[in-house]
Amino acid sequence: MNPAMPNVVELIVGITSLGFLAFVAVTMTSFIKISVVLFLLRNALGIQQTPPNLVLYGIALLLTSYIMAPVVHNAYTLALTDQPMTNFSDYAAAMERASGPAKAFLLRFTSQGEREFFTSATRRVWGPDAHMDVTPNDMIVVIPAFVLSELRRAFETGFLLYLPFIAVDLVITAILMAMGMSSVSPTTISVPFKLFLFVAVEGWTRLIHGLVLGYAS
Repeated sequence: MNPAMPNVVELIVGITSLGFLAFVAVTMTSFIKISVVLFLLRNALGIQQTPPNLVLYGIALLLTSYIMAPVVHNAYTLALTDQPMTNFSDYAAAMERASGPAKAFLLRFTSQGEREFFTSATRRVWGPDAHMDVTPNDMIVVIPAFVLSELRRAFETGFLLYLPFIAVDLVITAILMAMGMSSVSPTTISVPFKLFLFVAVEGWTRLIHGLVLGYAS
């Protein structure tokens, strides 16, 4: 083969990997929980466009890169070999080796109950004619169970974030009603107070520290 000619297999695998990367980043990392919590926080503060979506996604991506760095490093190290990869079976074997650290991470933060549900649901969803048997440790079960577990934890965190801001809204509304200023929108007054409360308690620092340490081993 001419060394100047690109390897067709490598080219196809590279293009496919780029398209698969977004799916992996959303469903198999901490990105989903962090991004949902950040958007819930913005809604709780009552500021719908600040910070903008691009900033929140950037923060989520940065924190995800920090949290997932050891997993990516271990997967990359296991996938590499001294032998050249010239066909799809070689790349499939490399992906199988790399899936070990990823599966270990997913299992750490996946509810056992969710894994059992998706395992048992296959009999009803796929039907008896599928002739496919899965276990709670198979990736096809672990990934949706991980996503559901992360969403549950994200909304639990969002609920706790909402509570103090709801209290501020109620207090401001009661004060305005008592002063006979019912025509004034409570949001106009409460948003600055919520921002002041969030800054006074170092909300960004505490929230990000908590999100990162939530994935501590």
